[in-house]
Amino acid sequence: MKLNLEKDDLKLIAQYVTDTLKPVLRSNRKSESSDILYDVKGLAEYLKVNKSWIYNKVHLKEIPYFKCGKYTRFKKSQIDKWIEEGSIPSTPPLSLLKNRG
Repeated sequence: MKLNLEKDDLKLIAQYVTDTLKPVLRSNRKSESSDILYDVKGLAEYLKVNKSWIYNKVHLKEIPYFKCGKYTRFKKSQIDKWIEEGSIPSTPPLSLLKNRG
């Protein structure tokens, strides 16, 4: 059996397939990048801070980490979540003026 489809029909089918697969492709990319493990040096580079800052946060248990034997490791997904939870939302300047009375 052979189907003859118009160009517009093919475009609609391609668009439907693309729209259907986008969430799947995004979730796959996210899981791959969130599975990244950092050591102290790598995390310091990712966060653009000194290694001593990382060691201090680990010592105070203020940053998510786990031990791999004697080595301290960090999951990118947990670090990103930690950053989001600690983020302070920006306040538009207009609302600052309203709060002053």
